[in-house]
Amino acid sequence: MKTEELFRKIYQTARRLNYQIYVVGGFVRDKLLGKQVKDIDFVVVGDAMKFADALKKDLHLRTIVRYPRFGTFMVHYYGYQLEFVNAREESYQKDSRKPVTKQADLYSDLSRRDFTINTLAMDISPEHFGRIIDIYHGQEDLKKGIIRTPLDPIQTFSDDPLRMLRAIRFAAQLNFKIEEKTFEAIKTNAQRLSIISQERITDEFNKILMTDQPSKGLLLLDKSGLLNVFFPELVRLKGVEQRKGFHHKDVFYHTLEVVDNVAAKGADLKLRLAALLHDIGKPATKRFDPKIGWTFHGHEIVGQRMAKKILRRFKYPNEIIQYVIKLVGLHLRPMALVGEEVTDSAIRRLIFLAGDDLDDLMTLCKADITSKIPKKVKRYLQNYDYVLQRINEVEE
Repeated sequence: MKTEELFRKIYQTARRLNYQIYVVGGFVRDKLLGKQVKDIDFVVVGDAMKFADALKKDLHLRTIVRYPRFGTFMVHYYGYQLEFVNAREESYQKDSRKPVTKQADLYSDLSRRDFTINTLAMDISPEHFGRIIDIYHGQEDLKKGIIRTPLDPIQTFSDDPLRMLRAIRFAAQLNFKIEEKTFEAIKTNAQRLSIISQERITDEFNKILMTDQPSKGLLLLDKSGLLNVFFPELVRLKGVEQRKGFHHKDVFYHTLEVVDNVAAKGADLKLRLAALLHDIGKPATKRFDPKIGWTFHGHEIVGQRMAKKILRRFKYPNEIIQYVIKLVGLHLRPMALVGEEVTDSAIRRLIFLAGDDLDDLMTLCKADITSKIPKKVKRYLQNYDYVLQRINEVEE
């Protein structure tokens, strides 16, 4: 079913009840960006629960998921996920992100939304079908690639700190810039993220990790101070120490490169997490040897323990935790198998330990090559190809 026909049917129900109804938010934004989406949000100026009853009858729906307390309901229809909400105003108490709501008109509803690019509404009445209602210059910000709040950003982020993560997520997903005043407000309010549940933080963090170039979002998280609030272990990877002419690479920026490298290969979430955490044990194991310089002996073992604690704190399922722990613990093994003296049994042991995740382990190993010295890169890639060849020979 085409969206135009869907909107016509929904509008007929609204007209019968003498309600106003508009498409809002992400669908309008993505339509203007030339993207097709199946998730559509509607604002009902009227009683959403009465509208739910009428729509169920008119569209012959079997089930409707209702949230009467919030004045919302959800419908799955011909492959579309539709969410309807009462037009409402919101106010917040200082130590909660749960709003106190009351019914309002369309314009009040649009003003409560997070960013100008999400305040756009579309008229679906036959008389004005497709007309964009834009009271906060959202279309202009879309064209310029800017993330900004419709109201005072300090108050916006204080009311709902999760919006700070959403700002960075949208900037990363859309390759937009966060307007300066808005970004300064994120830095000012960064500590308020601590009132948000870990599950909600993790959900937004996952979306940032799943962007085409995760380093963009991760750098914004760091620059804003948000990363230090919910992921201080990652921030501790920063810095380069020099002693007696020896220095080591900045593990933080190396890690971001590795994450980008696996993302470029289309990695799923769990492999991106493994890339993010593969060197997390380095700060705890850093030692200086006057003869060879900086060492990080055993960082993969310490990293496994740290990764387990971090992933549990982030509320990831056990399947993801076990996968990441495995890859963190094994990420040095393949490249340690370089040399004619390496036996087939050593290769078989690696294959056994990696199991079904061998391909992902090798993807991580190749992504871990981030040197800026061409000779080193050439040597590392030759070593990688050698190990891959030995694995293929033993597996045959």
